[in-house]
Amino acid sequence: MTVALAAGPAFAHPHVWVTAASELIYAADGSISGVRHAWTFDDMFSTYALQGIESKTKGAYTRAELAPLAQTNVESLKEFGFFTFAKADGKKEKFLDPVDYYLEHKDGALVLHFTLPFKTPFKTRQLALDVYDPSFFVDFSLAKQDPVRLVGAPSSCSLAIQRPNDGAAGAQKLNEQTFMNGENSNYGAMFANRITVDCP
Repeated sequence: MTVALAAGPAFAHPHVWVTAASELIYAADGSISGVRHAWTFDDMFSTYALQGIESKTKGAYTRAELAPLAQTNVESLKEFGFFTFAKADGKKEKFLDPVDYYLEHKDGALVLHFTLPFKTPFKTRQLALDVYDPSFFVDFSLAKQDPVRLVGAPSSCSLAIQRPNDGAAGAQKLNEQTFMNGENSNYGAMFANRITVDCP
């Protein structure tokens, strides 16, 4: 993410830490229409990203003041598939561009909110949703409380969450060059957060 994610200071992977909370959105007919994310960035990155952004109240930023940065974030995320990968019964599903996106400044951290509509809403027995950065530039972890919610899902649907082991320590032992030359272009897949929804 240009100013938002790719311009961090140069030190060992990962460079940015994100705590994610997500909602899977269902339509009235039981089809899945989209994914709504709220990503909280680490304090150091939040401070870095806010450099040069003016606010009327010192240390506080309104949604309007953060709007240009929010737009930059979601536009640059597109290149990376929004770090969100979905499969319905094993088949890859595609997303449209994000909607309803905005940044908020909360407890000293930036929180990016955005909704990813599926290209075509669909019904499925099993949905697998992975949230991760293949290059492990960004380390995603799911929020400790209520990391995933089903919104409007049929009552028969059940939710399972698979949290990865912490990959930051191992990644920091690797030479940064190993991430730059493609050797570890999918390193982050080992640390994907997997959300599975079964609807019999």
